[in-house]
Amino acid sequence: MSSALIKCLNLAKTVGNATVKTLLAAPKQPWQTCSAAALQTPHVQMPMQMHTSAVRRDLMEFFDEKKNWSENEVKVGRAWRTEELRIKSNKELHQLWFVLLKERNMLLTMEHECNDKMEIFPSPERIDKVKISMENLETVVRERNKAYHLLETGETGERPQKAVKNAFGLQVSYKACEHALPSFMNLKWIKSRNIGFGGRAVNRFLLKYREKLYNAKRKAKNRSRNEVMMILRRNPNFDLDVLRRQFPDVNVDKLRNEDKIRGHYVPKVGV
Repeated sequence: MSSALIKCLNLAKTVGNATVKTLLAAPKQPWQTCSAAALQTPHVQMPMQMHTSAVRRDLMEFFDEKKNWSENEVKVGRAWRTEELRIKSNKELHQLWFVLLKERNMLLTMEHECNDKMEIFPSPERIDKVKISMENLETVVRERNKAYHLLETGETGERPQKAVKNAFGLQVSYKACEHALPSFMNLKWIKSRNIGFGGRAVNRFLLKYREKLYNAKRKAKNRSRNEVMMILRRNPNFDLDVLRRQFPDVNVDKLRNEDKIRGHYVPKVGV
């Protein structure tokens, strides 16, 4: 072996030993200190992220717990109310939204699986409760967004909408949305939103539709009037204020003076 090669090997060993000594003498970084402390004290648990159920790293998160598979009924609570959601912070509402979303996905998967295997899905009302909770949560978030935009800009921040009439002449609410082209250049939008009505058939439809609404309103008023008459016929001394509050569309004072409310009884004559 040549003397030059031996000198190179000795130099490499010297540099390696010096590098190792320098790394051992250097101050430890914060992450190294935390790792060493964690290894020395295994009973101390590091803080974990919040999770509502047991963390599972597989597709079984889309299914319910195995103990509920053979049950006919699963006991659950009621849906979240708007009054309860209004007192929560935005962070809590954000976390709750993903909890409900995960629960809805799990319930829909279980419902599809039970239908596929022709089995009974336990407590199907859970899906309705989750949907009601999500709708109430959206209502609370929309209320906060409206309040913020009204305070900052003086507008609600909602999509602008206006009352228009469809092809049948009925009044509907139309919500505006964004498009890549302006309205006067977007021919497809103009053809699809050419809202208007006319013609003999539409006029006849509107006439019969208004007649149907009028008859439904008239029959409802007559039912309330007949119900008040039966109450006064059976109970002549019934509290009139209660009837006025329960049937605001009925003129109770005028109805009391009619002969139809007089029942088949002998009035008491004061001595």
